Amino acid sequence: MIPRYARPDMVKIWEPENKFRIWFEIEAHACDAQAELGVVPKDAAKAVWERGKFEVDRIDEIERVTHHDVIAFLTNLAEHVGDEARFVHQGMTSSDVLDTCLAVQLKQASDILLKDLDGLLAALKKRAIEHKDTPCMGRSHGIHAEPTTFGLKLAGFYAEFERNKERLLAAQKDVATCAISGAVGTFANIDPKVEEHVAKKMGLSVEPVSTQVIPRDRHANYFAVLGVIASSIERLATEIRHLQRTEVREAEEYFAPGQKGSSAMPHKRNPVLTENLTGLARIVRSAVIPAMENVALWHERDISHSSVERMIGPDATVTLDFALARLTGVIEKLLVYPDAMQKNLDQLGGLVFSQRVLLELTQAGMSREDAYEAVQRNAMKVWEGKGNFLELLKQDNDVTKLLDDKALTALFDMGYHTKHVDTVFKRVFG
Repeated sequence: MIPRYARPDMVKIWEPENKFRIWFEIEAHACDAQAELGVVPKDAAKAVWERGKFEVDRIDEIERVTHHDVIAFLTNLAEHVGDEARFVHQGMTSSDVLDTCLAVQLKQASDILLKDLDGLLAALKKRAIEHKDTPCMGRSHGIHAEPTTFGLKLAGFYAEFERNKERLLAAQKDVATCAISGAVGTFANIDPKVEEHVAKKMGLSVEPVSTQVIPRDRHANYFAVLGVIASSIERLATEIRHLQRTEVREAEEYFAPGQKGSSAMPHKRNPVLTENLTGLARIVRSAVIPAMENVALWHERDISHSSVERMIGPDATVTLDFALARLTGVIEKLLVYPDAMQKNLDQLGGLVFSQRVLLELTQAGMSREDAYEAVQRNAMKVWEGKGNFLELLKQDNDVTKLLDDKALTALFDMGYHTKHVDTVFKRVFG
């Protein structure tokens, strides 16, 4: 997590001040529930709220002696609360605080990421509608295939990120659980009603069965979803990078006044933002395997997952937040060149209509094998620079005995390939 790729709101979630504030609220809400149950005096629970304070520097100082962060926090809290602090953390274990806090932090991070996705979806929808009928080349294997529209390309990405939003909503709900069940999760020294109370106050659901930790399959799923979102970011970034290649130049990242593309070559306009996004996606995905490996803890708990989560929690969410915001800016300012798209459509002299000719010949009575051979032999001549596809077809006796010039010309119609764009847009945008 470095400032270059971090935004303040997401960073704050992972700062010690927020973490210890959540710890305090968990402990204070637990005291309230214990007081209602008659386990601790109500005055003691009230004192925790009224006098409860902490200092990050002081906690760090104590931890250098205790080598235990939760004990350091509780010691600092007691310095402010006084004698009533002896009722804090009654029947609880450190994981009750740590795991419940992590659930809150991941929920907070998800709220920001969901807003990021909404911003990206809005940008994609606007640009997709803008270019709904802008014809461009569809490619498979990087090679010209058949016509599509640029709006249809963007609509596909919109649908993908809409699925990602649904995945994140589900993952957020799945990971937002509270465990206040004590050592090895048996509730031996704490009433389950305390857990229910804390969960409600912290906006979480109750973990049905915790050992001494919340099961890490929840976290593995969460980080896997972040990895999928990152992969979608990379897919869109890669598309833009390809479209910006000099030989293609159908779309291009915005190039700001005063921006420099190269220290050596003043003419350069490079796809630096989308290349950056490709790299950031790798960082987010790098959290997935460690999160999966965290699932298999020893018996009721160990702490092999702890060091991992202290790193991947902030790194993955902060990086993804930055990447989504950057991608939104790229889409909003993306320079689109319809003339270049049309030029590329025309580049192969009509070869993009080969399938339609093939199908029409089969409809007219030719076997598929013979039709394929007739179309392909003319297409290969065009690849070799030996003519125009339509004119070559008009000179092929095997073709013209079934299709006259007028029928062939009618097959070279761009509207044929875009006639169902509205149908797809209704499916995607409603």
